[in-house]
Amino acid sequence: MNTEQQYTQIINYCREIFQKKNQDYGTSWRIYRASALTDKIFIKAKRIRSIQENGTQKVADDLNGEFLAIINYCVMALIQLENTISDENQTDNQIEDFDITLKKYDFYVAQTKELMQNKNHDYGEAWRDMRISSMTDEILVKLLRIKQIEDNQGKTIASEGIAANYQDILNYAVFCLILADFVG
Repeated sequence: MNTEQQYTQIINYCREIFQKKNQDYGTSWRIYRASALTDKIFIKAKRIRSIQENGTQKVADDLNGEFLAIINYCVMALIQLENTISDENQTDNQIEDFDITLKKYDFYVAQTKELMQNKNHDYGEAWRDMRISSMTDEILVKLLRIKQIEDNQGKTIASEGIAANYQDILNYAVFCLILADFVG
């Protein structure tokens, strides 16, 4: 299987999880600010790194599940950057229809996949020679960059913005799953 097929397989699995969780919870996640999603991704990445470094874990959730969650949280964050709904007085009928949300999910995934294809062209799929632990570090670096940009109210001087960092994190998480031979 080539990268594009592997990427699509993983994303389709993530989309299926996203849909099932919507059946359980609805679009309640739309109440999160993008910064809260950044922190959720950060917690997942820190757990992955801790397990990689210690070689043991006490919670049964596997690392592949954490990478899958990172992918979906990144898509959710990209959606939230577009239109944050964070009013504490939010009512269920104010949360957008899930069909609209799913279209946004597909849009951001397609945009991020195109970025991956362009970078793979330029870098020659160098990620295939990386260690999963190194990609975990890259994810953490990107998260720290996002947190700094968020602390600066989204303003940058010479850096790519928040969305580009979420896209890179999403792509690194997919690459980790490909290298781990994950099959959804």
